[in-house]
Amino acid sequence: MSEDRLREIREVRELLEIGALKLAFNRLTPEDIISLEVLCNDFSAMVAKGYWSGACEADIRFHETLIGISRNSKLKHLYELSNVPLFHLKRGPQAAQMDDYEETDREHREIVRWLKAGKLTKAEEVLSKHLVRGEMAAKE
Repeated sequence: MSEDRLREIREVRELLEIGALKLAFNRLTPEDIISLEVLCNDFSAMVAKGYWSGACEADIRFHETLIGISRNSKLKHLYELSNVPLFHLKRGPQAAQMDDYEETDREHREIVRWLKAGKLTKAEEVLSKHLVRGEMAAKE
């Protein structure tokens, strides 16, 4: 995958996911926070057991849940139609699995912590850095 394609994927994800955070922020329920925390715990458990595919699935569900808690069906539909991949593989001839599980876990938990604390700007900053880091790691 070219560097331009990776950048475009990150840009689309950033627009959709940060937009979802903005919408979700004023609609957030305690159950939404619990759902995100459960996904963080699922991710950690999968990594601890070496279930890499399970960890990737938990990662995907975390981001899908961010979209879902926006409670905007058009945004959710657009996200599904965009079919933008998460950054789980490094580009190159051997497309190696990325080994950034600790960073991903920390970033996801930080996003949830800021949402729970009512700090939208901080949650957006962490999500943006998370997406940029994924793009950069995929280029290595």
